[in-house]
Amino acid sequence: MKVLSRVLTLALVTLGLTIPCYAEKIVVEGSTTVLPIAQKAAEVFMNNNSGADISVRGGGSGVGIASLIDGTCDIGNSSRSIKDSELDKAVTNGRSPKANVIAMDGICVIVHPANSIGALTKKQIKDIYTGTISNWKQLGGPDEKIVVISRDSSSGTFEAFGALALDGSKVRSDALLQASNQAVASTVSRTPGAIGYVGLGYVSSSVKAVDVDAVKATKETVLSNKYPIGRPLFMYTNGEPKGLAKQFIDFILSSEGQKLVEEEGFVGLK
Repeated sequence: MKVLSRVLTLALVTLGLTIPCYAEKIVVEGSTTVLPIAQKAAEVFMNNNSGADISVRGGGSGVGIASLIDGTCDIGNSSRSIKDSELDKAVTNGRSPKANVIAMDGICVIVHPANSIGALTKKQIKDIYTGTISNWKQLGGPDEKIVVISRDSSSGTFEAFGALALDGSKVRSDALLQASNQAVASTVSRTPGAIGYVGLGYVSSSVKAVDVDAVKATKETVLSNKYPIGRPLFMYTNGEPKGLAKQFIDFILSSEGQKLVEEEGFVGLK
């Protein structure tokens, strides 16, 4: 049988055919911010590498990290750093989460396109989200109630926004909580008085991203840290990435992969 296998392999090479480089499957799960990057990268990677099987799903950063700790995924996508409590649980489970930064992002504050407000300060954003400001008229806009849209607590974007924009303050109790970036963008797009926040890759013509502290979210302002609500995006692995997980992350960090990052609307590391 070994002789036959070698003969078949030689025949394939002679005919100019390629043998699949991978016969491995990995599961990638977590952040809805990282999701479009992971989905596109997986599609291209699998097209280029016959035999590779990469399953990608969302659920939120908390879900991705929990799944990695529980051993039910190979890569946990997250738009925030892992928490101390999560690290403690990982140690208990014999796991060793390793942060792999794969891109940068600006958390964009968005309003309905018809809203005349085009810029806000971080203080004004905090006052809106904590309940001090409840009408756009207080900010020079229309006499209209502000409908506050936020992410749910399992979201890394929720955690990052709370730390970077709200200084750790709690979001007002009447905020409408959404399970994904896309859900926030869709709700804001059809609600004239709404305000929300999404990853840079989710900004489209259906919503308007406002400047924050007179700075627009762009690749240049995020990389230079001028934009005040910027953050790294992570793919967590159990220890140093190995096998197909390493090949996949290396691909995302390559020039081709970083181009895909930017095509999805996020900020490449170079």
